[in-house]
Amino acid sequence: MTSQKVMPLALGVILVSLVMTALAGNFYQDFEVLWGGYRTKMLENGNLCTLSLDRASGSGFKSKRQFLFGKIDMQLKLVPGNSAGTVTTYYLSSVGSTHDEIDFEFLGNTTGQPYVLHTNIYAQGQGNREQQFYLWFDPTKDFHTYSILWNPLSIVRVSFDDSFSVDGTPIREFKNLESKGIPYPKNQPMWLYSSLWDAEDWATQGGRVKTDWSQAPFVASFRNFNAQACVVASGINSCNSRSSSNAWMYQSLDSSGQAKIKWVQKNYMIYNYCTDYNRFAQGVPRECSLV
Repeated sequence: MTSQKVMPLALGVILVSLVMTALAGNFYQDFEVLWGGYRTKMLENGNLCTLSLDRASGSGFKSKRQFLFGKIDMQLKLVPGNSAGTVTTYYLSSVGSTHDEIDFEFLGNTTGQPYVLHTNIYAQGQGNREQQFYLWFDPTKDFHTYSILWNPLSIVRVSFDDSFSVDGTPIREFKNLESKGIPYPKNQPMWLYSSLWDAEDWATQGGRVKTDWSQAPFVASFRNFNAQACVVASGINSCNSRSSSNAWMYQSLDSSGQAKIKWVQKNYMIYNYCTDYNRFAQGVPRECSLV
């Protein structure tokens, strides 16, 4: 989706099995520096990672493992103050021209103005499924947990705000509608990426507000990575068993979760591709009429 998202060469046929794995929280063990050199710092014995952005470069890291379905959590504290022009990302992606991708992107703003949470989903190289939200809390004052639940049934993004809801608040669901001819990401393992980079040409108020480099370096912080996931590796495919350890594999939103999504979308959604009739003059994507 962006030039800063580094995509390796396309994958060929993957002859592996899936192993259910629980990964928790050490950046030295679970991630590697992808770009930006010293601007990616792993601190506190690997329990904390910071990314920084200056005029010369941004920075980013990538998981050492690939996932094919999982419940993945990360706590983020975003760039404070005047963050206009900056983008902090947290996303899953495979590789190649027909890649799959599940995005969280946090678009910075001027001091006192809210961040925009930009979300998108790619399936078999097809994206253009953007939804954007304001957040109902300040994501720069403290760490908040952002989760992706991805299973064969649906993709659910959950934004946890401990002061608001101990159960978490789902903000978006993308259902598997393959039976209706809608592509769904289910066959390509994905890496987890995070990055902090400059996108002043579009990120803040459509590019009208530029990055104030006198505020650099800009810093975003990450901690408490946790993944209950199927990891691409040799071994037994334990994800096929309906055990309590991988109950997330068959989880979908109940009526309470659906009500929370409706609340968020009514009060905090600022863009929905399904209602952008000017952009899709020939008709919005088919899934918009099927959910």
